[in-house]
Amino acid sequence: MKQIQIAIDGPASSGKSTVAKIIAKDFDYTYLDTGAMYRAATYLALKNDLSAEKWSEIVALLDTYPVSFGRDKNGEQLVFVGDVDVTHPIRENEVTNNVSWVSAIPEVREKLVDLQREIAAQGGIVMDGRDIGTVVLPDAELKIFLVASVKERALRRFKENQEKGIELSLEKLEEEIARIKNVVNMVERALDTIRNDKYYKIIEMKYFDDMTFEYIAENLDISERTAKRHKNFMIRQLQLIIFSDDVLKSILN
Repeated sequence: MKQIQIAIDGPASSGKSTVAKIIAKDFDYTYLDTGAMYRAATYLALKNDLSAEKWSEIVALLDTYPVSFGRDKNGEQLVFVGDVDVTHPIRENEVTNNVSWVSAIPEVREKLVDLQREIAAQGGIVMDGRDIGTVVLPDAELKIFLVASVKERALRRFKENQEKGIELSLEKLEEEIARIKNVVNMVERALDTIRNDKYYKIIEMKYFDDMTFEYIAENLDISERTAKRHKNFMIRQLQLIIFSDDVLKSILN
């Protein structure tokens, strides 16, 4: 039977990773943990005393020690850089405290997305995360957008916090998630008003994919000045909608 690509997207705490792992185990597929890949890149950066300014050296290390996945005898995921098992080291506090700046480097993100596509091209892969089905695996044979109620998402987050020793009431979490959901829906509606703009791709590339204006201009075959001008025009349109009195009241109430 043909092994396919399965992409799972959805909001935070909707159960993406849990469902992805179950599917991978049941079908004997590889679960590609994209978060683990960024942790592996962070591990390499820290082991070699590299900072964000030395991004080119981090990318070079990813070429020398590519991130790959395997499974132990119990079917649990293993993560490697080169031939070194880093499954546990990438979960240590030092990596956790530094992964945000590494994952924010556009060149690292681009390198890892390319690697994700390369691994997925072999088939038999399950991948979850933001924009997996649209940016990373746009041609996946099966795309799942997983949703859950505010109450269920809050309960999942509450249990995760308890395991981490974080004290926050279930009621407060429900309020927080409901407010975030309201904001996300509002932003989506605002984005819908500019999606037909000829240069909407600039917004996606700049704010969703964290690309530089130099890269955007080259990719769209326009000047950087033109890219910035169209970006500013669309941002002003969004601001008029998002920061209208009615919208702000709906968010704050």
